[in-house]
Amino acid sequence: MPCLWLSSRVSSLLSWLRLLREGDSCGKCNLELCSKPTHCPAGTVLDQCGCCPECGNVEGQICDLDKVNHFYGQCGENLECRLDADETKFGEIPEPQCVCKSQESVCGPEGKTYANICQFKEAYSEKRRNINMKHKGPCESAPVISLPPQDAQNFTGNDIIFGCEVSAYPMPHLEWKKKGNKMFLPGDDAHISIQARGGPKKYGVTGWLQIQGIKKSDEGIYICHTKNKYGIAYASARLKVIDGKVFFF
Repeated sequence: MPCLWLSSRVSSLLSWLRLLREGDSCGKCNLELCSKPTHCPAGTVLDQCGCCPECGNVEGQICDLDKVNHFYGQCGENLECRLDADETKFGEIPEPQCVCKSQESVCGPEGKTYANICQFKEAYSEKRRNINMKHKGPCESAPVISLPPQDAQNFTGNDIIFGCEVSAYPMPHLEWKKKGNKMFLPGDDAHISIQARGGPKKYGVTGWLQIQGIKKSDEGIYICHTKNKYGIAYASARLKVIDGKVFFF
């Protein structure tokens, strides 16, 4: 008899757990039956029955728009489930995704800027460290060249473009020089032009150096020079110009 009673109790318990998972009937909440979730980058949320904690969905993860359904899961701390309306512009069916409630940048204790508080918490969750941010807003830092100009070669008469991407806060100033010349480009040279704009990163600048109708005299090393009040950074690329003349014998 004791064995049958124990077997019946185990069977009832398993049935209750199944119903709890499937949402058919939550029953009375018993925290002793809850398993403790581990390593939750976005913190924990309560399950469908409002009883046991489970890992919340992270930023960018598909989620349930309402708490009635429990298919994809609920968003974690500082996150909310939203539809991306931009997807409809391309004829796609929008999927609900977890989006950070605050899009303000934060500065981590190591001097790295995170796009928002959610990404900061997720990064330190992966390191299994619980630590506070340094301050709201981007970290102030010297410029860092994330994408330097690349060496190039072309025939005389063709055009060439060098690009340079820089990140820093305050926003850096970006200029170009040719090695051996003291003056910044373009100077009074009509076949050289300079352009710059913000992006693609939030606190970044991208600059371009374009040389139209390159000549042999344009051959050399070109330097992307960037600075703000915290420092200076350089990156260079070599231009090789090939004589485009064709000789007939």
